[in-house]
Amino acid sequence: MELMGNGGGRVNQEYPMGKRKTMAMEQDMDAGMDELLAELGYKVRSSSMADLAQKLELLDRAMGNSSALDDIFLSHLASDSVHYNPSDMSRWVDNMLSELDAPPSATFPSPSVVDLSPINVSSWLGYPAQPSLSIQSDCGSDSHLGLESREWKRIRTASSSADCSGGLIRPSEVVYSSAMPMMMVESDHEAGIRLVHALVACAEAIQEENYKSADAIMKQITFLTSSQHGAMRKVGVYFAEALGRRIYSLHPKQDHYLDSAFSDILQMHFYETCPYLKFAHFTANQAILEAFAGHRRVHVIDFGIKQGMQWPALMQALALRPGGPPSFRLTGIASPQSDNSDSLQKLGLKLAQLARTINVEFEFRGLVANSLADLEPYMLDVEPEVIAINSVFELHGLLALPGAIEKVLDTVRSLRPRIVTTVEQEANHNADGFLERFTEALHYYSTLFDSMDGGSDEGSPEKLMSEVFVGRQICNVVACEGFERTERHETLEQWMLRIRGAGFESVNLGSNAFKQASMLLALFGRGDEYRIEEKEGCLTLGWNNRPLIATSAWRVAGAGDGVEAAR
Repeated sequence: MELMGNGGGRVNQEYPMGKRKTMAMEQDMDAGMDELLAELGYKVRSSSMADLAQKLELLDRAMGNSSALDDIFLSHLASDSVHYNPSDMSRWVDNMLSELDAPPSATFPSPSVVDLSPINVSSWLGYPAQPSLSIQSDCGSDSHLGLESREWKRIRTASSSADCSGGLIRPSEVVYSSAMPMMMVESDHEAGIRLVHALVACAEAIQEENYKSADAIMKQITFLTSSQHGAMRKVGVYFAEALGRRIYSLHPKQDHYLDSAFSDILQMHFYETCPYLKFAHFTANQAILEAFAGHRRVHVIDFGIKQGMQWPALMQALALRPGGPPSFRLTGIASPQSDNSDSLQKLGLKLAQLARTINVEFEFRGLVANSLADLEPYMLDVEPEVIAINSVFELHGLLALPGAIEKVLDTVRSLRPRIVTTVEQEANHNADGFLERFTEALHYYSTLFDSMDGGSDEGSPEKLMSEVFVGRQICNVVACEGFERTERHETLEQWMLRIRGAGFESVNLGSNAFKQASMLLALFGRGDEYRIEEKEGCLTLGWNNRPLIATSAWRVAGAGDGVEAAR
């Protein structure tokens, strides 16, 4: 071996034969090491990188799975055990895995051994049905897993390292045994199903008022949510927040006026990023336009005008009507605003400006009401005209107040409208039992978030705001009770029974609305996964096989084509 001397010349240095052979072997070993890790002082062969990465993941899960492992780790360092040089990373990880007894991975049943039929998780989330897990463990024979999709790996720890024949098993060996601690290497969809089961288990504990267990499961939910991505992560985050608020009674003081204004802004972003509100407005406008055909004086009463996004399209359609546009009145009902600003007046001025541009005779009137149940027929200033009443996601909130929905439907019937258009969520979030309501909400919003996932706008402020809009609904459904729980969604069938019982009959929305709504959905990414269905003259829009919103049209029973008004 040649070394540089102080004077710059070469100095020959001889080594004994044994030492030269040892050095040659070390050089051969170093030749296969990863250069980047070697510079940091760690010896890892490039060919062993994948295996080491998997072992590090297992070690991380084992050490992070329970706070009790902190004590195990410290006692391991304080014991007389042989501690391998950490620079030899592969041997060090093997040693740590052999010393750590991995605890059971969860405090509730594994999804592979739990019957999924009560909540049908697989069909909700688009996952394939999970095969049952059968473990046969006979001493001295190889156990096997009846699991075709993948193998669940169990790592034998050093504390129980002797098998039935008395031999020792290295930490890296995989054995199948049902009588020892284990760690599970899960795929994303398996972890997702575990998350769903954890959420349901927490809801069950809450219903039984076992808040100690619910608190323990919440910690597991936090861990499982952190491992998720995309729609499933959002489901975990928002449902975990809602459950946490219910467990710990975290109900922040709400300013009703400020909350209403903020909700309107969030709904506007939901309108821009998802097709659901556009579909609702489009189908309702189509029904109103057909009801107004041939009439010269028309009046729309909007039970929740908000930003007024629905009406420019209807006004433009009226302007193009054969024979010229009718005289159009619009009454918009809104909640009080916190800053006392007259947002309704500003909205009316904008709509009036549009009406002048397209030559439509227009009149706007705004009404402020804390609840639709506060309205009386005389407040709506009805004249000899054809009336349409429009409600988009407004009626379900009345179910929180005893008698409110009956009062509003009586008021509507007294106005003798030619048509009433309603849009509501196609879900049952108004069950008496908390667990039933929670399970239905988990099903519904998992599908909704799945439909919102991806796209070119993923991660944009608009998309995030629309997700907050949905998250606030989840929080209300899960965390609130009594009159504070206003997101009391019911199914189309329930609404049809209620509205028919109030003296109305359904109006078929027709094939035109169906065809044109289908064209609207083609403008959205993954549009082929949205599904429009017709049900008893009503239309529903859903994601794959799950309806999410329903549009229906009504008139006073026995009124025929409607009230004869000024033409």
